[in-house]
Amino acid sequence: MVTDPIADYLTRIRNAQMAGHRMVEIPSSKLKKSMTEILYDQGFIHKYKFDNEAGPQGVIKIALKYDRATNKPVIQKLHRVSRPGLRKYVGTENLPRVINGLGIAIISTSKGVMTEKKARQENVGGEVLCYVY
Repeated sequence: MVTDPIADYLTRIRNAQMAGHRMVEIPSSKLKKSMTEILYDQGFIHKYKFDNEAGPQGVIKIALKYDRATNKPVIQKLHRVSRPGLRKYVGTENLPRVINGLGIAIISTSKGVMTEKKARQENVGGEVLCYVY
């Protein structure tokens, strides 16, 4: 049984990249779908597909993105910030900047899951889920 589905999501992506896989399948949830859409919008993954027919909750199929010249993954680091044992909440004035704006922080807010840049524009704070760069 997985006690932290977000950490499982990040670990599956990390392990697939380390093994050089082009595709990874992850059990689906609304939060994971939102995170996948953010990763796609920010250019960290190539494609994604939500398959609601597979399994009881559905599956997210993610096509990972690699650099053509060096064949290294586009996602260098996935870091889980808030975890079940220690939640990390921030206000609008304390939203994190990842590598001086080159990376993103995914924030769960009252207005939905979004990047820290969009949270600044919306003027909302929330739970810092992870850093991606």
